[in-house]
Amino acid sequence: MPIRLTYETVALAIALGVISMSASGQMIVAHRGASFDAPENTLAAFDLAWQQGADGAEGDFHLSSDGHIVCIHDHDTKRTAGEKLVVAETPLAELQKLDVGSWKDPKYADERIATLDQVLKSVPEGKRFFIELKTGPEIVAPLKKALEDSPVPLDNLVIIAFDEEAVAECKREIPDVKVHWLTGYKESKVKMPRWSPVPAKIASTLKATSADGLGSQANRRAFDAVAIEKLREAGLKEFHVWTVDDPALAKFYIEQGVWSITTNRPAWLREQLAGALGDASKPASDGNSTGGN
Repeated sequence: MPIRLTYETVALAIALGVISMSASGQMIVAHRGASFDAPENTLAAFDLAWQQGADGAEGDFHLSSDGHIVCIHDHDTKRTAGEKLVVAETPLAELQKLDVGSWKDPKYADERIATLDQVLKSVPEGKRFFIELKTGPEIVAPLKKALEDSPVPLDNLVIIAFDEEAVAECKREIPDVKVHWLTGYKESKVKMPRWSPVPAKIASTLKATSADGLGSQANRRAFDAVAIEKLREAGLKEFHVWTVDDPALAKFYIEQGVWSITTNRPAWLREQLAGALGDASKPASDGNSTGGN
């Protein structure tokens, strides 16, 4: 399907051809593809992410009733297709009859729910792909099988998940692929600590699951410089943050040594950072990240 690009986007893409990563060296990862401009978790969104110069892309995956790994965020199809089918209770053939693009723009009416195999085949050479598991450990066995024939080198894949059992099972069964445990934060206004999980709990979870790194919600009030330093002291070597559409917030995490930044707007954020990183007078936002992972 043809994608309409603005002159500015094309010019930026050309410029990015000679700049392999962001000015700071951190990867810019497209959240559910270039989901600000295209329907999330579709091949169109991933294709646009690559056109916009993203270093990597992230997609969400469930299991269909007949065991296929499919790219969709929610447990059902209502939000993106307008018709409610529970993914785990529906075979692939039925899921792929649904239009999951028109809700964003009529030009995306042909977009269908993609399988993991289809998504991986769309990843260009040298790019990374982040596979977010939206289930428990039941998805690990079919994932292991799917990755045995992956067209993307295993070194360029990262598995991410909130489910601790899924993270641990991935490390046991797919040890050659990096796995990051994901966490958001809850605020308590009546007791201390104010934010949970605290760094000590995060560190213990990373150790218990054998995770290679952390995927943190970009909530600067909870995941601040002090928290990051405590985690480093506890052995954290690698972390990424989601979902950042605020250049000042991205700049703050770059200063903390973040490995990658997930955003809905990869080209735009990189363009903004090119200026923000040279503007020491611009304060970093203390707000939360936008959206969910």
